[in-house]
Amino acid sequence: MLLAVDVGNTNIVFGVFDGPDLLREWRTRTNIHATPDELGMFVTYFLSEMTVSSKQIAKIAVSSVVPPLEPLLSRFFRNYFNLEALWIRPETFKGMPIQYTIPSQVGADRLVNAFAGFDKYRTGLIVIDLGTATTFDVVSDAGEYLGGAICPGIRTAMESLYVNAPRLPRIQLEDVPEKVIGTDSVGNLKSGILFGYAGLVDGMVHRIKTEMRADPKVIATGGLSRIMEKISQTIEGIEPDLTLQGIRLMAERD
Repeated sequence: MLLAVDVGNTNIVFGVFDGPDLLREWRTRTNIHATPDELGMFVTYFLSEMTVSSKQIAKIAVSSVVPPLEPLLSRFFRNYFNLEALWIRPETFKGMPIQYTIPSQVGADRLVNAFAGFDKYRTGLIVIDLGTATTFDVVSDAGEYLGGAICPGIRTAMESLYVNAPRLPRIQLEDVPEKVIGTDSVGNLKSGILFGYAGLVDGMVHRIKTEMRADPKVIATGGLSRIMEKISQTIEGIEPDLTLQGIRLMAERD
């Protein structure tokens, strides 16, 4: 079995694969002050619920955008699994050609997303990840990583707004507003954030397609991809486990 680990700025996501099948995934908040034993208790608890022992994990592969956590995670993997992890890094990434001026500057999560998307669809792609940052990753018809764009994530923008405008109410992004013109503070915020970001997504997709002179498929992943798919005019499908699947594919290639 494979333990795939996606270390993001907000969450660490763990997924257990048996071959190509994702058996289960779970997440915890990213904490650079955590200890190997804290992570060990968390992961072994969920493994025990699956009736999977640490000895059944034959390989560990990691995509990380939080370098300070890497020594801690390495100790955790050695202590609890007696394994050295495969760290997916842009400098040694062999999933696809990277057409980036300085490849080491690309986040590993963006590369595995692009790789997993192309592996599934085998066509030009725009992969939108709606996480701490909202990222747009562009893949050519030939399977080359062309680059993309980064902007603040939806929740990141919301937190900034709350800090700088403390009288505004905090809202939950669980449903789509019925109308764009809000008639109270909550309605105004939901409209501005959700429809505003849908406009950002659709506008960026239009500009990318125009620059490419092509019509790539548009897919989304990340925590808010489901709600954004409902209001975006350009997202054609969502892939909730895209990053974990990309990590699995890279582990299989190693």
